[in-house]
Amino acid sequence: MTLQQLKYVIEIVHCGSINEAAKRLFLSQPSLSKAVKELEAELGIAIFVRTSRGITLSTDGAEFLGYARQVVEQAELLEGRYLNAKPARQLFSVSTQHYAFAVNAFVDTIKKHGADEYQFTLRETRTYEIIEDVKNLRSEIGILYVSSFNEKVISQLLKDHGLLFEALFEAKPHVFVSVQNPLAKQSSVTLEELEAYPRLSFEQGEFNSFYYAEELFSTLPHQKSIQVSDRATLFNLLIGLNGYTISTGILSEDLNGTDIVPVPLQAEETMTVGWIAHEKIQLSRVAQLYLKELQSIIDGHLAHE
Repeated sequence: MTLQQLKYVIEIVHCGSINEAAKRLFLSQPSLSKAVKELEAELGIAIFVRTSRGITLSTDGAEFLGYARQVVEQAELLEGRYLNAKPARQLFSVSTQHYAFAVNAFVDTIKKHGADEYQFTLRETRTYEIIEDVKNLRSEIGILYVSSFNEKVISQLLKDHGLLFEALFEAKPHVFVSVQNPLAKQSSVTLEELEAYPRLSFEQGEFNSFYYAEELFSTLPHQKSIQVSDRATLFNLLIGLNGYTISTGILSEDLNGTDIVPVPLQAEETMTVGWIAHEKIQLSRVAQLYLKELQSIIDGHLAHE
């Protein structure tokens, strides 16, 4: 087993495919595949599960990756300390539901801690795919919420995949509306008052279960309902159609401007927003720094409420 082989495995997981990893490593795909198979034969485990749809980490592979990352990081620290070697390119990925604060923390992490070379990935995506990304270690961290409605289903899914959930904060539900919406002037709104306005939500694709919805009260019927796939489109429709969406109440003027405002929703339900990670993986230095920036942004918002 060589340090280079460990780096190969890390790059494959980060890219999500052997073909893409081979391009980034300036290797041929057969050469990279051969190196991985030789490593698997030496260790006596299958690091990757190969299917017609691509590759994913096996259970043994997930555990191996955790050790591999630690070894590579320590080797790079030694090289930097004693050989004056150039710092290695930083790798980090996070998958998240559509939260501006997750993007803010990503930006702050790069500004404060980004090295001369890095390859970071931010995926704003669907709930099920967040869990899949972290399970397969395409992302070190996932960000999502649980409530009394979905907690049992989400918790079981995380347990089945060997993932842990750590709470960041508990939020009372708010609606996001345009500043031109009549509801924007109210101190709070009720579900009944929302019935006249289009309800906007993030579509969940193939796994379109109520339990995976990013919005509370997804099971309640509504005469006007629109699903979108990205945050920019949702905010444009909030303004253009006087619609609303239900979320945490945390907005970013830097990213979203001042045309959207949060209004408290009169409801007993709460949202516990947190991050997930693989139970067998020690988070990288960059991942730990990202979580600190994330908590700092959230604490700053809560302090001004």
